[in-house]
Amino acid sequence: MLLAIFSDIHANRQAFSACLESARTRGAQRIIFLGDFVGYGGDPEWTVDTAIRLIADGAVAVRGNHDQAVTSASESMNPDAQAAIEWTRGRLSAAQRRFLAELPLTLEEDDRLYVHSEASSPQRWRYVQSTPDAARSLIATPAHVTFCGHIHRPALYSMSATAKMTSFVPTAHVPIQLLRGRQWLAVLGSVGQPRDGDPAAAYALYDTSSREITYCRVPYDVDAAAARIRENGLPDRLADRLFVGR
Repeated sequence: MLLAIFSDIHANRQAFSACLESARTRGAQRIIFLGDFVGYGGDPEWTVDTAIRLIADGAVAVRGNHDQAVTSASESMNPDAQAAIEWTRGRLSAAQRRFLAELPLTLEEDDRLYVHSEASSPQRWRYVQSTPDAARSLIATPAHVTFCGHIHRPALYSMSATAKMTSFVPTAHVPIQLLRGRQWLAVLGSVGQPRDGDPAAAYALYDTSSREITYCRVPYDVDAAAARIRENGLPDRLADRLFVGR
């Protein structure tokens, strides 16, 4: 089965739509969401409604820290992110907020684990920024492949049976086989707010039969996404950063 894996959509309707279209064109058979449907962007209602509809059709999803922040005052963020969360909280219906609150922190499916941040302590929202961070996550699960997001920068790590680690930044659109005999941590880039210097939306395809992962980039209408942020009175920085992928 060909999975399309999305993380950190962040209420960016234009980027989300472009990635959905790309995944359909490339033959994706199932969608996996790694959380952070909301925050930063200007279309939280549409994004959550679209996710609900896709999950009813067979997609699966886990909760991200921005999803939790909308439904829990205990989550604190930087001022720009907090402003977006407070605005988003007022835009979503009770049913939409309940959907986000009830998403699980992790999901296991065959030899795969889905989580927003990392596997060792999902509720702490730690970032995978280094090989030691990746090792901590891999040690915490027997899964052959763990898929996560949260950091908005794509990366791929692996650990051998003797705990030897590898890490690299994958090249977009080049398939990589995740060999047996190693555990893998696939860190996805962000659909709605990339931070690796490339403004194109990011998602991944994973073939469960061949065990190949392909990191994908999709151009989208950044001007329209930025305009939605500004016209809703959200901080200008949230719009400006979309153009530079930072």
